Amino acid sequence: MKAQQSNYHFQKIVAATGVVLFIIKLTAWYLTNSVAILTDALEGIVNVISAFIGLYSLYLAAQPEDKNHPFGHGKVEFISAALEGVMISFAGIWIIFEAINHIINPQQIKQLDYGLILIAIAAAANFLIGFLAVKKGKKNNSMALIASGKHLISDTLTTLGVIIGIGIIMFTQLLWLDSVVALIFGVIIIFTGYNIIRKSISGIMDEADEKLLIEVIEVLDNNRSENWVDLHKLRILKYGSKLQINCHLTVPWYFTIKEAHVEVKKLETILLSNFDNQIEFQIHNDYCESFSCELCIKKNCTKREAAFKHVKKWNLNSVAQDEKHRL
Repeated sequence: MKAQQSNYHFQKIVAATGVVLFIIKLTAWYLTNSVAILTDALEGIVNVISAFIGLYSLYLAAQPEDKNHPFGHGKVEFISAALEGVMISFAGIWIIFEAINHIINPQQIKQLDYGLILIAIAAAANFLIGFLAVKKGKKNNSMALIASGKHLISDTLTTLGVIIGIGIIMFTQLLWLDSVVALIFGVIIIFTGYNIIRKSISGIMDEADEKLLIEVIEVLDNNRSENWVDLHKLRILKYGSKLQINCHLTVPWYFTIKEAHVEVKKLETILLSNFDNQIEFQIHNDYCESFSCELCIKKNCTKREAAFKHVKKWNLNSVAQDEKHRL
């Protein structure tokens, strides 16, 4: 819950930054009448709306579990990120539309030097807050905060493109470049929005995160207890910054319930010490069978029915399967 509260408070900074930078960009457009700066300002509107959507979603995600939401409210982050991705894509389309309109109906550009200074300040602030948001979002596994950070970084790239374009225009007086720059970055913004939507949908649909699964498996394989005969049917579900890890842990068949529980707690402790996320566990104990002996690393086992042959390294293909391991 501390991570979720921290995400929520940082999103307040993102929202406040969005409002201030939108005002700066709008001022720059008013001074210059540049379509490239206008498109940057238009994306600023999306930034502000998206930031407040993200703020509300993180507020909900930070709420404790209740009767109607036994796994918490973390899934709302994926919905928020998807909305933000849609709005980013919409901003890109809007930018392209405005750029084409200014190619057809060119307008006079003025006071580019003042506009350049203002949007350069906005770009620096955007990148700093966006970088910190993505870093914090990855640390706390917050899709909403990552989406907000990437949105600000994509906005920075747009602004940098605008700065370069305006700089060229100031030296060459090729005014049509103003619209060309806007077109290029409109396409980039649409692509950024698409990627955020894609990741959000995969989270809503509980698509397997192979990278995270591999990290978890490597940690467990490197810290394997001799009483862990087998690990299989590993699943990881995401609820915002919270993870639920489900698996079957095979222990010697003659273990008491208490002894089996000790092995479960070992596994939980190892994962909790290696991952920053809030983790809930659903671990089912299986008992070993005769075919397990050839893979079992337990020493001095008085019930062994076959000689040990070799360690079967745990990997994604073996641990994610439903059946117990065999040679």
